[in-house]
Amino acid sequence: MSIIDKLFGDDDKPRDTPAKADGPMQKVLDELASLGGKPIETLSPEEARQQPTPTDAVKSLLRKDGKDPSDDMGVKTSDITIPGAAGPIQARIYKPHDHSEDKLHPVVVYFHGGGFVIADLDVYDGGPRGVSKMADVIVVSVHYRQAPEHHFPAAHDDALAAYRWVLENAQTFRGDPQKVAVMGESAGGNLAIGVSMMARDAGLAAPKHQVLVYPVAGVDMDNESYVENADAKPLNKPMMKWFVKHIFANEADAQDPRINIVEKANLAGLPSTTVICAEIDPLRTEGELLAEKLEQAGVDVRHKTFHGSTHEFFGMAAVVPDAAAAQTFAAHELKRAFGTAILPI
Repeated sequence: MSIIDKLFGDDDKPRDTPAKADGPMQKVLDELASLGGKPIETLSPEEARQQPTPTDAVKSLLRKDGKDPSDDMGVKTSDITIPGAAGPIQARIYKPHDHSEDKLHPVVVYFHGGGFVIADLDVYDGGPRGVSKMADVIVVSVHYRQAPEHHFPAAHDDALAAYRWVLENAQTFRGDPQKVAVMGESAGGNLAIGVSMMARDAGLAAPKHQVLVYPVAGVDMDNESYVENADAKPLNKPMMKWFVKHIFANEADAQDPRINIVEKANLAGLPSTTVICAEIDPLRTEGELLAEKLEQAGVDVRHKTFHGSTHEFFGMAAVVPDAAAAQTFAAHELKRAFGTAILPI
């Protein structure tokens, strides 16, 4: 199936039978299983952070195929430290090799996933690298304080601090402070829309666009996709319960509008939005509902659910065609928002 077919195919595929991963996606899942990781929900956070990741599985498949998993894909990186809300945080700047230093380039502030508890900039390298190349933008991928050492809203406070820093310092790395978007995967998708809401409420310059990839957007663990994907890999219901147990100092915090977005948040006045979901993912229903709620609030929304793909697929473009299609979709929407898309004559 071509990338165009993937992007504009039928989103209304019936789900009367359990969804199955397509061939390339299943190869990643099988490879991940072969790495011998333990169920995250049975571990301490420290142990969970040492487990094999989907990124490890992708790299293993590339090596088996005789390819270099460290190929930079035409994108150079530099690791920096920037001010967070309560101290320095790590960040990584991605730039296409062919970027001219003679002009300013659009910037995407990117937040990685991991349930606010696990993962880092290395685990989530494929997404920002692919978007930097395909959208021809500078990506600033940002780490943040994680739970349980730092409960909610520590990550959100760091995310907003990072966005402020980019607005104020974009020109120092040849970024255009007038063209800054936010993006994230999973928990990072939650942080991205959280930044848009917090920026609006604080009177900061709004992001030009937001790309939300299978975002955490609600608290209903009995919805359609949670039921369908209760035992899915690499993300399932027991894992989500484990994340929740570590994120919050008290249960009431889960009802904060930055977490229970689909039920509690004011979505009016947010920037144009791209929402990308995976069919085999507990977070699919809340992601699709978020797209609907944003549209109802008057936001310009583009949404796509990728069938046969699982949570975490977005950064796997080197081995999963759906991921390449999703990155193409995100890149197109970013270019459209930045005004850098090449339009037909």
